[in-house]
Amino acid sequence: MNKNLPLSERERALKIIKILKSTYPRKNHVSGDPYKTLIRCIISQRNRDEVTDRVSEELFKRYPTIESIASASVEEMQNFLKSLKVGLWRSKGKWIVETSRIILKKYNGRVPDKFEELIKLPGIGRKCANIVLAYGFGIPAIPVDTHVYRISRRLGLAPWDASPEEVEERLKSLIPREEWIYVNHAMVDHGKSVCKPIKPRCWECPLRGLCPKIGVQDTSSQ
Repeated sequence: MNKNLPLSERERALKIIKILKSTYPRKNHVSGDPYKTLIRCIISQRNRDEVTDRVSEELFKRYPTIESIASASVEEMQNFLKSLKVGLWRSKGKWIVETSRIILKKYNGRVPDKFEELIKLPGIGRKCANIVLAYGFGIPAIPVDTHVYRISRRLGLAPWDASPEEVEERLKSLIPREEWIYVNHAMVDHGKSVCKPIKPRCWECPLRGLCPKIGVQDTSSQ
């Protein structure tokens, strides 16, 4: 390829992923436990990672199995989450118990591995369904959380006015299927360390030569 020619959108996306992979390597992406991944995702909504880690650990210490969670009353679970200072504890307590009961009754205790079935569960939207597929089952998927949403648009991989679902579809069209699971981890790591919501650290970004936002003042919280 002539180096003087501009990169195609796909070539640019592949180069971005290659750089992110080398900058933020991870040995393991898949937990191998779809149920714990699902419950953790419910807890994580509008919570920081450190809160999610702490609460998930405490929850599975007190309720070690899906049966023990399903047998708890909604009020009991809500009060437990409230005691741990979890945001949205009312909704999350209800979702955790009801989802566990549905999985036991409808799916014989096994989390479904189909996107269409996952999004039918209480508290499970598109992002959480993709997280369960990718990190619970190892099935290629691209969860679009706040980091992926922000960074994809800043990098010009998707239009700035795109919805999270449109960002997901755009990334899937540009990035090979075998790289999908890595996208979320890479962009989360990049978003936490460099491409922050406010005052991104552009001067130390490994994607400086590929980012149209470099040199542009960006005070967006997205």
